[in-house]
Amino acid sequence: MPTKRKRHSTQFKFQVALEAAKGTKTVNQLASQYNLHPNQVSQWKRQLLDAGPTVFRSTTLQQDRDLAVREAALFEQIGRLNMELEWLKKKVG
Repeated sequence: MPTKRKRHSTQFKFQVALEAAKGTKTVNQLASQYNLHPNQVSQWKRQLLDAGPTVFRSTTLQQDRDLAVREAALFEQIGRLNMELEWLKKKVG
């Protein structure tokens, strides 16, 4: 019977990755301390170091995409309204 996969919280992952990045203990020591595979500790550390510059960004990529979609919709609406205005000006004048 297969065992269920463990799901670790993001706080736990961050704590382990931060300890690995500090370098006070080796990856193997941290893996045995937290009952993890050393590859997992190394992967979390690499993810932390790769995402480091983006941690303090004010917006995320998803928020940037949402903003771009909303902006495109608003520009489309402005274009439609301008066309209607020009048509009405022709009709009245």
